Amino acid sequence: MFIVTRKMTVKEGYAEQVANNFNPPSVLLEQDGFVDIKILVKQVRRGEEEVLILITWESEQHWKNWEKSDAHIAQHRKKRNEPKPDYLINFEVARYELKGVKKAVQAN
Repeated sequence: MFIVTRKMTVKEGYAEQVANNFNPPSVLLEQDGFVDIKILVKQVRRGEEEVLILITWESEQHWKNWEKSDAHIAQHRKKRNEPKPDYLINFEVARYELKGVKKAVQAN
């Protein structure tokens, strides 16, 4: 498994909006090798907020195929000339190879 993360730090009050923006388009859900997407919002009391997106793929090659796909390129092309939102403080992308998962043991 291969996981791509997108971590966004935003001004207070914008985390829910950013999280809603990452509801995946159906084309992503239909992409070969796509497993799931998790949208996490860090709970904070005051100040900057954080949204973490975890996109899981069957393999790095499946993710690369998505990155090179016409559908993905078209999505980015539409946003190319849009200015960065003023509420966005920081944006980071990282890639990870999943090495293990532990699951709960169910009592009988």
